[in-house]
Amino acid sequence: MPITKHNFMRHELIGLEVVVLESSDPSLKSLKGIVVDETKNMLKIEAGEKVKSVPKSVVHLRFTLPNGEDVEIEGIRLVGRPEDRVRRG
Repeated sequence: MPITKHNFMRHELIGLEVVVLESSDPSLKSLKGIVVDETKNMLKIEAGEKVKSVPKSVVHLRFTLPNGEDVEIEGIRLVGRPEDRVRRG
């Protein structure tokens, strides 16, 4: 099943383009890159030559899906083990 904004929460985030729109940590705001890893509380985003660890609970994100759609989401909604989120939807 292809990823869409309607089934976004049931899919893997690794490989998606992401932009940090807002963050309580000013150093993360406007960070843009590709999700390369995900843990319960963190996203690892490859931005250029560096990989930054971004706490899910302090950010508002915009993901670009493979079909070109954008999905905005509060990072706190992503907190939890990725495999549980995929099952839970």
